[in-house]
Amino acid sequence: MKSPQEQLEYLRRGSVEIITEEEALRKLERSFHTKTPLTVKVGFDPTAPDLHLGHAVLLRKMKHFQDLGHRVIFLVGDFTGLIGDPTGRSRTRPALTPKQIAANAETYKSQVFKILDPEKTVLDFNSRWLGAIASADWVRLCSRYTVARMLERDEFAKRMKAGQPVGIHELLYPLSQAYDSVFLKADFELGGTDQKFNLLVGRDIMREYGLEPQVILTTPLLEGTDGVEKMSKSLGNYIGVTEPPEDIYGKIMSISDSLLFRYYELLTQVPEAEIDRMKKGIESGELHPMKVKAQLAFRLVEDLHGVEAARGAEEHFARVHQRGEVPEEMPELLFHRGNGPASLVDVLVKAGLSTSKTEARRLVKSGAVTLDGKKITEATATVPSELSEFVLRCGKLHFCHVKLV
Repeated sequence: MKSPQEQLEYLRRGSVEIITEEEALRKLERSFHTKTPLTVKVGFDPTAPDLHLGHAVLLRKMKHFQDLGHRVIFLVGDFTGLIGDPTGRSRTRPALTPKQIAANAETYKSQVFKILDPEKTVLDFNSRWLGAIASADWVRLCSRYTVARMLERDEFAKRMKAGQPVGIHELLYPLSQAYDSVFLKADFELGGTDQKFNLLVGRDIMREYGLEPQVILTTPLLEGTDGVEKMSKSLGNYIGVTEPPEDIYGKIMSISDSLLFRYYELLTQVPEAEIDRMKKGIESGELHPMKVKAQLAFRLVEDLHGVEAARGAEEHFARVHQRGEVPEEMPELLFHRGNGPASLVDVLVKAGLSTSKTEARRLVKSGAVTLDGKKITEATATVPSELSEFVLRCGKLHFCHVKLV
């Protein structure tokens, strides 16, 4: 078993800040000598059904605590999700319905165990205690924090200055998250850097309830495939943990060289000395960035889907993207011609390669669409009348075998 100091050093990797390291070391020492695992809490509001590699940065840090023998609680915020986290919002977040939250929470169960050890993970829901708090207890909880301190939050201050409304229910969000820590008696709480305010409120409220404050460990926000904005499904720059292996591999191969080692550092267990060796190899010209990127893509697919899936994704990429061949397997579509020529835009939407006709036109105009290997750039294009079947490609990753009937 690692010593307390070794554990702290292990946890530092991929972390932005530990508040405070002195408290963290004391807790780790106490755990080490009493052979009592620490309670590590991480909350996820089920606001969307899909987790991506940005979430995986935090999940991997949770796995590090599991590796050290500590008790990790994956806390589904089915109650706080009804309020809506104001973090990073320029306006009030629309509330989800209980049905939406329940559906999203259910999908989390299958996704998180691609990274976490299911035997070492406590799965809990904060509606279990927050939903049972009486009105008088909510009043007592609110009395333990001031409005002035709450309005120190950047999002609230900016919105008020801009004349944007701040709902009273939004002020309850950090208090609710803090009470989770009180109820669970958390030793550590983990979160992205954007969650720092909420995590600090947790420390304050734990003191108010006579408990030793939790140590905060923050992780960085991972940039998406565009290399600029943080990974987000709404921005379309994400890599989902349940995406097909071929898609994950292809998206990793598309990231910029400047982002390569950030992904290595935050998403893999490759030793820092090995990462430094690869950096120097690329700088000296001994290593080609594409080779190093391919190794990263293989590792990430293997972690999420297994080694056979990684080998298949590697071969798929070589066949489709390097040799210019079509995939061995692809979705098929039977498209009814109707009385006139088939609109390419209509086929794209029907094939699921575009979510709308507007998006389909944009994709065609941008040169992202090919028909049997020929690039189409006219948004009004139709399928040649002599064709009865063809392969439609959209972007680098998506194909469809279309048969006209």
